Amino acid sequence: MPATMTGSPRKTSAGLHGHNGWLLLIAGYKFFHALLFVAIGLGAHRLLHKDIADEIDLLARHLRFNPESRLVSFILAKAPLINDPLLRRIGLFAFCYAAVTLVEGIGLYLEKAWGEFITLAITASFLPWEIFEVVRRLTWVRISLLTINFLVFVYLLKLIAERGRERAHRLRHR
Repeated sequence: MPATMTGSPRKTSAGLHGHNGWLLLIAGYKFFHALLFVAIGLGAHRLLHKDIADEIDLLARHLRFNPESRLVSFILAKAPLINDPLLRRIGLFAFCYAAVTLVEGIGLYLEKAWGEFITLAITASFLPWEIFEVVRRLTWVRISLLTINFLVFVYLLKLIAERGRERAHRLRHR
């Protein structure tokens, strides 16, 4: 577990170099998210001033999808809805979310309380939406994401509660 406010180390399930292994795993998950959203932002920026339908057709052929398939046809039918202002908004959102997720990951990697609180709050804010999505359409991807985020939420809540109990215990015994 991370160091307390006084800087003294707490008992931990030590991972790499004495770090909390679970916090390192969650931090890695957050770093992966950050990279994913940077890639989305760069992809949106790369598509500016291009014919989206041509790009989709090119990608479908590159991935060896049948250009006549229902999926490719559906996506091609939606292509006219994507314009440069929308791509700019997608890119901006993706870069902002990547920055927030990177801050979460750094805070967790450094085992800072603020990183745990930020991650707890953001994870909690997404849980209702993820539950709604699972209820709306049950897929293994949605269940997996909900499960991972729920476990992250419970673990961080437990960690923060333990830190609060330790602090209260120290204050009582001064």
